[in-house]
Amino acid sequence: MSRLRVVGAAAAVVALAIDQIVKFTLVHGFAALSGASRPLGPFLDLTLRWNPGISFSFFPQQTGAGVALLLAFTLAATLALGFWLWRCERLPAALGLGLIIGGALGNAFDRFTFGAVLDFLDLHMFGRHFFVFNGADFAITLGVVLLGFDMLFAPEGSSAQGVPPGAKT
Repeated sequence: MSRLRVVGAAAAVVALAIDQIVKFTLVHGFAALSGASRPLGPFLDLTLRWNPGISFSFFPQQTGAGVALLLAFTLAATLALGFWLWRCERLPAALGLGLIIGGALGNAFDRFTFGAVLDFLDLHMFGRHFFVFNGADFAITLGVVLLGFDMLFAPEGSSAQGVPPGAKT
């Protein structure tokens, strides 16, 4: 197994583990907080919310079939990202893909276990609340930023997919 695959897999495992440890602690240690908020800083509150949809609560699913559909979509996307990681040739892309995979699996685990994803970080500023997110969402966002960085600053003639531009696959 190449070094980059190991780095990506390790990033996925770390992102998944941290996400699930924090969520477990919040579900079992702060059950009384449900619905209430506790300030963590001037722009961030701890607020437990169950998200039945995908990012930003789009496409909420309350039925078993809807939850299964979201799980199937998440697992298919995660599998595709795993194939991309397998062929990856640069460190920022490998880290980014690993973080996205770990975050997606963290949210998928919530959806499978609870039927919804636990969000708990409420970002707000000047009286406006933007969104409530979790550690998995943060890992996914950081992973996307790393992939963007990799695509913008990749050496000439290289590819994040591991196939040189113009080569036949």
